[in-house]
This record gives sequence, structure tokens and C-alpha cells, in this order.
Amino acid sequence: MAVVKPLYVVSGNLQEMDSTKVDELIARAVYQYSTSPSVVLSVVSSGGNLGTISDTRKQAGAVSTSNSSFPSEGTTQEPQTVTVNFDKITNTTTTSTPTADTGKTFPVYYNSSGQIQAMSVADWKDTIIHPAINLLASGTVSATAAGTYHISTSASVSGSTEVSGANTPVFIDTRADTSAYSAGSIPETQDQPTTIQNYYLQRIDGTDASYTEPYFLDGSNNIQEFTTANFDALLLSWIKATAAGSTDGFAISYNLGTSGSGQTRGSGMADTILDGSGNYQTRQENDDYRAQEFPNGSATTANTYHLRINKS
Repeated sequence: MAVVKPLYVVSGNLQEMDSTKVDELIARAVYQYSTSPSVVLSVVSSGGNLGTISDTRKQAGAVSTSNSSFPSEGTTQEPQTVTVNFDKITNTTTTSTPTADTGKTFPVYYNSSGQIQAMSVADWKDTIIHPAINLLASGTVSATAAGTYHISTSASVSGSTEVSGANTPVFIDTRADTSAYSAGSIPETQDQPTTIQNYYLQRIDGTDASYTEPYFLDGSNNIQEFTTANFDALLLSWIKATAAGSTDGFAISYNLGTSGSGQTRGSGMADTILDGSGNYQTRQENDDYRAQEFPNGSATTANTYHLRINKS
């Protein structure tokens, strides 16, 4: 079990790949994953299994009335908190069985005795698959993590694809619109929100880059170059199976909330709310005395939710 150097041919001679060429193979594994991820997030209308996050805002208290004098501030209902829950992200993990090792399935390398030998499953994982998973499960939002997800404040992000296909936010931060309330309109509609920020789920796009095909042993122990199609299929088989069902610490999962395991992905989703104790206002129409308390104060952050990617 070790990181090894796959062999390729230069001017008719077998040569060990340097770290740059090995990194190209790792990048190719990431790209293959992006074409068919095995851990998929989708946007649903409700009931998503990744958890529930909440937007809170203030609304005006109920109106108080009297036929003789204005109801006092102490007897007028304070602004109330409105809570809107968002459970719009669902995780689907599809497990699979990777291409079996025949003893000659994986690229060849020079062993410590200078002999040509096919990689073992452990060598294959350590050299290519596990480093690719490390890139996928990083906090980086770039093509090095293609096929994984992040949160953005914009529906359109270069290098990513908005997941819902309809620019549907997975979270909306709202606050009371204080400009919508006036004493002359008492009784005011209690809940008059304004949208502060929409948040969207994005999937990182892959970049199809060139790489050098390694060599393998055929059934007659002859050294042959992998075709691009065959090597890509081998990479895809193993990166998908590992991401979905690794038993040695390289399975990918996501979580959503104010805390959790793994690396945060993209923008934090802030739930902001006004912190005032209420703006007491009155209105008189003949012997109809009315009082109502409107939302007021400064915006404060009640919670910040993050999408996280975890390797376990």
C-alpha cells in the first residue's frame, strides 16, 4: 500500500510519471466524477432530507382599540416573531461496485526491485482515488472539486450550474419592511416583509483537461497503453463507488446547519432580524382610538447556516 508512479512510454521507453502527470490523473478522476456524481443534492419544494433551516423576522403586534382613550403601550401587543422553515435540499447517494481487480486491472509501475508490477487496489486508491476524494471534499469552490456543491448569493455563477434549473432559492432571508407601516393606516397588516437576500444551490462544473494514458498488463502479460475510454471508465467506476460507500474514510456526505462536520461550501446563509422592542403608534377616528406596535430597530444576525461537505 503506497503512492506509486505509473508508467508511460517516451520514445519507445517506459518511464515513471512525475508528480505533474500523476496530478493530471487525479484531476481526470475528479472530472469523471463531475460527469456522474454518486452523491447528489437536489432542490425540492419541501421535505428535503438534509435538514431544516429557519428564517425569522418581526411583524407588527395586533391592533388594540378603545372608545374612550388610546390603549397604553403596555397593553398593546409587542411585535411578534414570524418563522419560515426551509427544507429544500435532498441528498441522494447511489452506491455501486467498482471494477474488480484481476491482478492486472490497474496501471503498472516499477516496484522496489525494479520489476514491472500492476498496482494493487490499495496502490490505486492511495495514488489516484483518495487524493481525488480529498480535492472533492475540500472547501475550495473550483473545478478541482467538480461535481460537488456550494451555496451562492447569485443564481448565476461562472463555473457552476444552478441546481434547481429554475433559479429557486434554497433559503430566503427576510426582514420586516419598516417603511410599509404607518400610523395613518392602523390597523396595519401585521406581516409586511421585504427580501434581504436569496441563496441558491450550485453544482461545480468539471473541466475536461488532457492527461497521459498510463500502461497496464494484458492477459498475456504484455504491456499496453490504456485507451482513453477504458481508463476514464475505470476512474469513474472507482471514484463513484468510493465517494458513495468508502469504508476507509473517503465517503462524501453533506450536512446543513449552524454547525457540523467538514468544510463549509460557499456563502453562509444569514438569518437577520430587527432587534427593536416595538414602535408604538396611535390613530384616532372620532371615538375610535387605536394603537399598534410596529417592528423597529437595527438588523442583527440571529443565525448563519452553512452547507458543509464531509469526508468520512
